[in-house]
Amino acid sequence: MHFFKQNGPGLLLCLIIALPCWYLGQLFPVIGGPVFAIVVGMIITLLWKNQTSFADGITFTSKKILQYAVILLGFGLNLSEIAKVGALSLPIICSTIATSLIIAFLLYRFMKIPANISTLVGVGSSICGGSAIAATAPVIGADDEEIAQAISVIFLFNVLAALLFPSFGGAIGLTNDGFGLFAGTAINDTSSVTAAASTWDTLHGTQGAVLAYATIVKLTRTLAIIPITLVLAFWQVRQAKRSNEARCGSFSLKQIFPFFILFFVLASIITTVATMNGVDATVFNPFKSLSKFFIIMAMAAIGLHTNIIKLVRTGGKPILMGFCCWVGITGVSLGMQHLLGLL
Repeated sequence: MHFFKQNGPGLLLCLIIALPCWYLGQLFPVIGGPVFAIVVGMIITLLWKNQTSFADGITFTSKKILQYAVILLGFGLNLSEIAKVGALSLPIICSTIATSLIIAFLLYRFMKIPANISTLVGVGSSICGGSAIAATAPVIGADDEEIAQAISVIFLFNVLAALLFPSFGGAIGLTNDGFGLFAGTAINDTSSVTAAASTWDTLHGTQGAVLAYATIVKLTRTLAIIPITLVLAFWQVRQAKRSNEARCGSFSLKQIFPFFILFFVLASIITTVATMNGVDATVFNPFKSLSKFFIIMAMAAIGLHTNIIKLVRTGGKPILMGFCCWVGITGVSLGMQHLLGLL
């Protein structure tokens, strides 16, 4: 009862914001519900300063609900099916992920961009946009404004890719499979991959074949969330342990390690084992839908904690980083296809 008294108002507010944003995300999938939720939250905060009675629930939503969303996201990953069908794209996926992370690291060092934003933009650009940011942010302890900044950058290049890549792919003479592979490895968010591949199908009369192929490639790429977040988690634990030893304090793995990532992996394994034993994959669709809705709720909370004016003022360097990652991934995706003789 105390929990609902303390967190109920904020949770309800985030739920009320999330519902229409979910609907808008269905109408405009290239933008997506999370982006609508962040924007609405930031506008509300700009107009309504005193959120004291809602603060606990908003914080709970931006932290805990986000973690629950990531756990449920695991039910959308059938490891065996993705590994079997997406094996051809693996070298390109590994190359594009490495490229984005290296570019983000170099710009972090040379342009003095904050470490958390650099990590979120690098991971979001290289893996799967908002989902990767949602999974990574709690692991590295990113605050709400850093998450909002990264989501905004990723959104900008999602929209550009969805609009430009079908025409660009046609201009350079990509085959149907070539564009599916290109879209799945060079566009960072699933909704934008879907939009670009669907546009290609419409332009070239391929009856959904490119959309199906690009989606499989994208899901294969999504698997990278698991090793990336685990590596970051152990890195955070190592840094925290060193810090505690330097202060001669006690170290608690339970307090430092983000165990929700292990539940995310467990959810993926459950889905894989169940489907291998004849369970229909559609059984897990409600979990995937709930995960997407929880992410929208969490983004609404993050928007409520974000100063939109400050976000605009400090957005230049992260946008440049996102652009460099985007160009790097695009070039490497096409270059690797050429190298492997797939173009």
